[in-house]
Amino acid sequence: MEYYLFMHFGPNTFTDKEWGHGDEPEDVFNPTELDCRQWARIAKAAGAKGIIITAKHHDGFCLWPSKYSTHTVRESKWKNGQGDVLRDLSKACREFGLKFGVYISPWDRNNPKYGTDEYNDVYVNTMTEVVKSYGPVFEMWWDGANGEGPNGKKQVYDFRRFENTIRKIAPNAIVFSDIGPDVRWVGNEDGIAGKTNWNYIDTAGFTRGAGGPSQKVLNTGIETGKQWIPAECDVSIRPGWFYHAEEDSKVKTGEQLFDLYLKSVGRGSNLLLNVPPDRRGLINENDSAALMAFKKLRDESFKDNLAKTAKAYWEFSMDNLPNKELIIREFKSNSGEAYSTNVLQFTVEFDAVKKINCIGLYEYLHNGQTIRNFRIELFNGKKNVGAVNGTTVGRKRLLTFPATEVSSFKVYMDDKNGGDNIRAVTAYLLDEKLVEK
Repeated sequence: MEYYLFMHFGPNTFTDKEWGHGDEPEDVFNPTELDCRQWARIAKAAGAKGIIITAKHHDGFCLWPSKYSTHTVRESKWKNGQGDVLRDLSKACREFGLKFGVYISPWDRNNPKYGTDEYNDVYVNTMTEVVKSYGPVFEMWWDGANGEGPNGKKQVYDFRRFENTIRKIAPNAIVFSDIGPDVRWVGNEDGIAGKTNWNYIDTAGFTRGAGGPSQKVLNTGIETGKQWIPAECDVSIRPGWFYHAEEDSKVKTGEQLFDLYLKSVGRGSNLLLNVPPDRRGLINENDSAALMAFKKLRDESFKDNLAKTAKAYWEFSMDNLPNKELIIREFKSNSGEAYSTNVLQFTVEFDAVKKINCIGLYEYLHNGQTIRNFRIELFNGKKNVGAVNGTTVGRKRLLTFPATEVSSFKVYMDDKNGGDNIRAVTAYLLDEKLVEK
């Protein structure tokens, strides 16, 4: 999917908090112009593929009239207690051809059963209610944040039961958490994947939240990991996750969002961009303008694949490498380990000299992720005019560099399986201000 929107919305929108306490009066939630069709319309126009909504944040407030809580839209004065955000949003997503996902925080600062075994029943029932009432759901998002204090209630979550429940009621949904089981946290909330980004990780011995793998491991993955759990890059378009009026002038620009695209999607991950509705219940004009600017930059930057008409061919023999010792040295320096004997080379030849500053590599993943080092050498005629080094490729790897006139480029790869696992190559000329910072 590459890119979809996160929407943090609830009582925090109206109290100017990021984490509510769970004791906020339900009447605090009272958007004056809530329009989920506006959210979906803007998401679609921005090129996003779906929306994930904070159906229940840590404060326990439910954006739908749940049977398993008394802290919901039903108890608010919004629409005289008849409103239902999940109903409206799921319907709008279907109308505009978007995927619909939900964030349901395991932590609940309102529910009186929290801290007891009975809360696991409540959580299972809550997930089931949401999926059956508003599905299909493409992603279930479990936040690892938990502010239980020394004097607070401690909950032992039955995550195995939670996973089994989702597999039963939504078998096609992916589940996000620090350690998956389907997609993992990238280790930061900056929207940035590691330059080395393996889709593998080891989860044995780890738990969600404080007991998870290190942020470095989450960011880079593990080449020899046993579980296939790709990273998802979450980041907010504003400094905060919920809407705050004082941040209206601090919305990320289209150029900043494009840079994050290169550092997330361009490193083989998906980008989950938070765009919090304001107190009216609308995507703010500043946020919408930034999303449209971001879309325009992507469209303009990637509309002309200069490699589309180029010739490409493989060379499989190590002996054919013209810079054999250099390539070996670079591979060692990239990985810190000796290169394998499975070095492959392919050449892309243009029909005329082209000016480029971005090359895209796309790996076949049907047999797993196997490319662990690569080097791209740029040529104008027989003259070497530059080089770019990297480690993993994954689903999509976008490399940017100073604009260079080239007639061809050669890609050398250290593939641990020795297969020809590149499915596509692209080349572009971006605006120089968009080259990765």
